[in-house]
Amino acid sequence: MKSSNKNLNKTSDFNNDQNKSKSNSKSNSNSSKSSFNNNNNNNNITQNKKLLNQIIFGGRFQCKNNLLIGSGSFGEIYIGIDTILREYVAVKLEKIQNLKETQLKNEKNILELLNDTEGFPNLYDFGGYNNSFYIAIELLGPSLNDLFIYSKKNFSLQTVTLIAIQILERIEQLHKKNYIHRDIKPENFTIGIGNKSNLIYLIDFGLSKKFKDSKTMEHILYKENHDITGTPRYASISNHLGIEQSRMDDLESISYVLIYFLKKSLPWQNVEGRNLKEKYKKILEKKLTVPIEILCKGIPKEFMTLLEYSRNLRYEERPDYEFLKGMFKELLFREYFEDFFF
Repeated sequence: MKSSNKNLNKTSDFNNDQNKSKSNSKSNSNSSKSSFNNNNNNNNITQNKKLLNQIIFGGRFQCKNNLLIGSGSFGEIYIGIDTILREYVAVKLEKIQNLKETQLKNEKNILELLNDTEGFPNLYDFGGYNNSFYIAIELLGPSLNDLFIYSKKNFSLQTVTLIAIQILERIEQLHKKNYIHRDIKPENFTIGIGNKSNLIYLIDFGLSKKFKDSKTMEHILYKENHDITGTPRYASISNHLGIEQSRMDDLESISYVLIYFLKKSLPWQNVEGRNLKEKYKKILEKKLTVPIEILCKGIPKEFMTLLEYSRNLRYEERPDYEFLKGMFKELLFREYFEDFFF
């Protein structure tokens, strides 16, 4: 596909150092069984920057001059280097709170299933060091949120439609592995670097959850009284209502992301409340009361169709991904006939 929009070709400054092609070699699967350092050093490596710069994780991966590229409730992520292949990687660190609930271990399990799948970062290593887990993965470029801000919130229809096709492909691949993402947002889609700068990646699987048993193919049961999971701005109505999420919720969140890119804001974006509970309640009220026709006013009908489709899916129903992707391909063909051929 050819795009006239240049936003998806831009990468962050460190991409200029990325002149070598990525190696296809993967670390031995036994690396995921790395044992913890049993010494009595209880330093928190995510806080001790001097210590962090000296550690060689898994005997191979080193953080690069403490170059922090992201952080969150899980911990921190740094630019690292593979000391054997001399290539850049990303190193994610998570302080261990509960061995059964670690987000990085969950992410590692999912990336193992998706290794060599287009649009998902390659997994190189996973293990433990003192009181932290680490994961070494393929280094990627800026997120769609970064690019959106960089463009002064001015993505063209052509760009957003191309984005729609790619992220629907990514969520289809994740769902094929019987997992749902549960935190779809612009920050969790990034572009590749180098010759992959037109490829969108889905990242951050710390909140992802299995929705179907791989052996019995039995779907998880419908349950209520759950706390909201993920980012409220893009959360589905069912998620707000405390219903256990399924594939339909990922699609509804994708709808909000795409509408946000086209309209530059969402009606519930700046609501306030005395506390988080009241704020989330007001966001839900907006989502329930703003008609879809008003929410999608001024943008092509395909985006409204996606939102309506996702809200009308049954709890265990498999989405028709080909229909949805085809709908956006037809939109491209209709609006940009000379540039796109499928």
